[in-house]
Amino acid sequence: MATDVDDLVERVLSGDRRGIARAISLVEDGAPELEALSAGLYAHTGNARTVGLTGSPGVGKSSLTEQLVRTVRGRDTTVAVLAIDPTSPFTGGALLGDRLRMQTHATDPGVFIRSMATRGHLGGMALAAPEAIRILDAAGTDLVLVETVGVGQAEVEVAGATDTTLVVVSPGWGDAVQVAKAGILEIADVFVVNKADREGAGEAARELELMVKMGAARDVDWTPPVVRTSAATGEGVDDLWSAIEAHARHLEETGALERNRRARLLAEVETLASQRVRERVHAAIEADPDLAERIARREVDPYRAAALLLEGTEARNG
Repeated sequence: MATDVDDLVERVLSGDRRGIARAISLVEDGAPELEALSAGLYAHTGNARTVGLTGSPGVGKSSLTEQLVRTVRGRDTTVAVLAIDPTSPFTGGALLGDRLRMQTHATDPGVFIRSMATRGHLGGMALAAPEAIRILDAAGTDLVLVETVGVGQAEVEVAGATDTTLVVVSPGWGDAVQVAKAGILEIADVFVVNKADREGAGEAARELELMVKMGAARDVDWTPPVVRTSAATGEGVDDLWSAIEAHARHLEETGALERNRRARLLAEVETLASQRVRERVHAAIEADPDLAERIARREVDPYRAAALLLEGTEARNG
């Protein structure tokens, strides 16, 4: 279905929910209209606060997200929830269970909930997540909560797209070495021990605090706090929100917010540029079917072959 990008831009800027949903679908599909959509919306972005939640399946991220939405709405702040499934190209990211658990907010005009996955986006979630966040930002949302389905490289990339990253664990959360290998220590701004009413919560919190002391946080001026919550009862959620706000103040006061956002944008530009170069090089390889044979016959070495391909792409696009 053809999309009138100018009309869609206006609908997003006016906060039209159908327009926002359509725009995010374009991101998921890697639609050709994305460039024009981005050009129309970009000047209206940069105002929303963003918080990412990641952690192993079963730790209660969705229930905790629902409690955070409730807390935020109590402060008259508009919020969007982006539930991202980087690992499921088959389901299309239709996290229906997560959305059903948030039905209490479905009729609230100040809440927007969307599940998404990368289906056609060549840059993967490293590019799809920031684009979707910008759409919600341009729509006038005060706070965007980004929830990922697990812990892995894709989730680390998604968490890196937000201002504040929450890493959620639960009692009996497993081998600390494996968690460290997953890169969690480096991405966490706040640790959350959810299901804190269960046995072992205190031990999990103490183990995390020890790991924080021993580990290298990404911000040397910020020590990630460890907050205990129970999403089932709402216990500790106010403390968690206070920790999120404390981190936001830290970012503002130290200038880290602007530095981090600028670094993320430059990294995104680099990824976009690299993707385009890869596409052009692939096209150049297909246009020169003899290249592989020349390399195999040792007539051209790999470095020279790469140089020839880049020269060819530059000449065609010059």
